[in-house]
Amino acid sequence: MIMIRGVSFSRYFTLCLAALLLALMLAGCGNSAKLSPLPEDATVLAFGDSLTVGVGVEPINSYPAVLAKHININVINAGVSGEVTADGKLRLKDLLTEFTPGLVIICHGGNDFLHRFSMAETETNLREMISHAQSLDVEVLLIGVPKPGIWGRAPDLYKRLAREFKVPLDDQTLGELETDQSMKSDPVHFNKQGYQKMAEAVVALLAEAGAVSASPVN
Repeated sequence: MIMIRGVSFSRYFTLCLAALLLALMLAGCGNSAKLSPLPEDATVLAFGDSLTVGVGVEPINSYPAVLAKHININVINAGVSGEVTADGKLRLKDLLTEFTPGLVIICHGGNDFLHRFSMAETETNLREMISHAQSLDVEVLLIGVPKPGIWGRAPDLYKRLAREFKVPLDDQTLGELETDQSMKSDPVHFNKQGYQKMAEAVVALLAEAGAVSASPVN
């Protein structure tokens, strides 16, 4: 029998497999953060840049407009094209005071990446956004934005923030859409189908987090 420091190989293999399974289970819990159910008269603030504005389509086909239709709750499109997180964190404070939403969806950081700003600076700005919202008892849903490139991966900073503040995160959908040319209206922005898919992903995450009732999106 093969022994590894006094432990049989089969026992060692079993322990390693158990550790791996535990790690995978813990990793899978990263998006398990919960939200309070949204009442029918709630306001949701969709905060971000041009992907929130809906550049490339008519306003009615932007993801916030499609989202509002599916969840039957007022969704304010608070996107500003070209905005970086340093400006966004200041604008968000005013919007939270003005609209007092029950939930803010933060989809920001893409322009920082295009300008090659410091990742640490972007993370700090996003941290301030989330922290300020939560200090006002506004719940947060976070959407990870991919860095420019062929892989369409959102930086790990979004996972860190989601864990730190215990907020639901989707860091996959935008990357998948950005690498699918059939979903694009130009090299950066989506077409009608792309924004529809983005809205569907948000609906699914809201349902998973308990903010809305789970229902199929047509």
